Amino acid sequence: MRMRPDIFRRAAQWLLLPALVLPASLPGTVFAQDAPALTVEGPAVVLTDVPFSLTLHTEDGENARYRVTSASGRELAAGPLPLRSETTVNGLRAARGDLPLTVEVTSDQGTASETVEPPRFPGWISLLPPIIAIALALIFRHVVVSLFFGIWLGGCFIAGLNPVAGLWRTVDTFIVPSLADPDNASILMFSALLSAMVGVISRSGGTRGIVEAVRPLATTPRRAQLATFFAGVGIFFDDYANTLIVGNTFRPITDKLKVSREKLAYLVDSTAAPVVTIAFVSTWVGFEISLIRDGLRIAAEQTPDPALAGALASASPFTVFLSSIPYLFYPILALFMVAAVIVTQRDFGPMHGAEMRARTGGGVFRPGSQLMVNTEETGLDAPEGVPLRWYNAAIPVLTVVVTVLLGLYFDGRSVVGRGASLWDTFGEADPFKAILWGSLAGCLVAIGLATGQRILSLSQALDGWLAGIRAMTMGFVILTLAWSLGEVTSQLATAQYLTQILEGSLAPELVPVLTFATAAVVSFCTGTSWATMSILLPLVVPLVVALGGAAGFETGDGGVLLVSSISSVLAGSIFGDHCSPISDTTVLSSMASACDHMDHVRTQLPYALVVAVAAMLFGHVGTSYGMSPWIAHILGIGVVVVVLRFVGRPVPAGT
Repeated sequence: MRMRPDIFRRAAQWLLLPALVLPASLPGTVFAQDAPALTVEGPAVVLTDVPFSLTLHTEDGENARYRVTSASGRELAAGPLPLRSETTVNGLRAARGDLPLTVEVTSDQGTASETVEPPRFPGWISLLPPIIAIALALIFRHVVVSLFFGIWLGGCFIAGLNPVAGLWRTVDTFIVPSLADPDNASILMFSALLSAMVGVISRSGGTRGIVEAVRPLATTPRRAQLATFFAGVGIFFDDYANTLIVGNTFRPITDKLKVSREKLAYLVDSTAAPVVTIAFVSTWVGFEISLIRDGLRIAAEQTPDPALAGALASASPFTVFLSSIPYLFYPILALFMVAAVIVTQRDFGPMHGAEMRARTGGGVFRPGSQLMVNTEETGLDAPEGVPLRWYNAAIPVLTVVVTVLLGLYFDGRSVVGRGASLWDTFGEADPFKAILWGSLAGCLVAIGLATGQRILSLSQALDGWLAGIRAMTMGFVILTLAWSLGEVTSQLATAQYLTQILEGSLAPELVPVLTFATAAVVSFCTGTSWATMSILLPLVVPLVVALGGAAGFETGDGGVLLVSSISSVLAGSIFGDHCSPISDTTVLSSMASACDHMDHVRTQLPYALVVAVAAMLFGHVGTSYGMSPWIAHILGIGVVVVVLRFVGRPVPAGT
């Protein structure tokens, strides 16, 4: 078929010219032309009737004022603009026909104006990248391709539906910034160093040594799983450290006893975050308390009741957090579910098929799996004749745990001082620094043990170190793409859109359960529990107070709905995070267990749903209408037991 040359030219102009635009001139970021003193930064896209912000930067001009107007001249915002400062204009909304916006700054030196015209879409568009990526991953099990497609789709939206420009934005706007983020880089480095430590331990015979040492105790699949569970509960101070240490340490043991990788990933994933959430001393406590404090402050400023406002303003956020622990139904029931599955050795759904495959000799992972860690032919096997000493594995792992704990303590103490409580100290610590120190210390100790006993030469130890990092390549790729898709949802304001459509006039008794559901949906679509908490808690606390859910809080005789709603945000965020294929903790669990990522998601999902339904029905609904939280827990436990008894099927002990 022949085509006219001018058609090719027009197609090339439409596809390629916008694609060559530098990142600095992306839609939503406008730099001053006529008045260099003014710079306006806007959103990547604007969603219809969803609030967005503009950031104004100015360096010159006295008595400056700004004014934001729509295309029709309607004033959207106005106010003073301080000299040499950054001013954020919040709460802007763009209806049909409002774009482009004009930002006009008037000062003693004259007037400057800028035009802002990011792409505009209906709000539901922001849901497409995560939903399509997750659906494709679940259907076709090609998680890398699915995640990349979702990121590219988000890039297309930001580039004004230009597919080629969207491809460039996939790399320069999402993937590279995700890698450059210091916290993300710390997680990658921690994962790489921990995997490198495992590589040295394996080459020095430590892994096989600890398997041999544990063999007399972990003689059955049940005992191996119980050991994994108790280790997960014991490492309660950080979920990342918990996941990677427990998964890497117990994988050789569970493999030996024919426990499926899917089951190991479930044990690791469903223990780490729930334990860290309810622990008094963990890397989550400070973050959660700070969000509770902000929510109480906002509620105190908005309530017209002076007594209630004073009680909210003076309330201890830590005390409120402690009060919310009995209402953390999902994390507590999730831990019970893990223990019950292990003790009864009954499974249901895809997990039962995975366990039957492993126990009957079909392999600990599904044939054709895309393992997150390459555990075959990686150069990690110990050479013949190497002594199998368990302490060559135990000492480096213990070094990681102790170093992380000490790092959290001393880093937090440098912020709060010597007289602070232990939970305040841990809450102010930088967990990313601590886990990096711990993983590096573990590597050095592992290399020192291997070379000091003349088991390996320094060159052989470094070969094992590098082999451990190479084995994690697939995991690093998927983790980076998951973060990048999370950045897509951030720039497309997915969480803000979901929060807005789920808001409304509610009966106070329904707020906790609807809050749980909202947090779960937002966390599932964005892949992050912390961001969900940070968005919802400052909204939910004032909402509950406005609906009368804090009645009696000032006298200490009420506020159950307020406390329950706070716990609903925390618990719902964890539930959505557990179920989401784009969650970093879900990816890390697959990495630590060397499991196919989508196999882990598919097998864990039914268990998480059972726990969530019990938590919502008896926990968040029941307690809102006067049920004791302890009765709610008993009923929730009853649901878990009944499901395992009548839906679950026994798994053979294996051979």
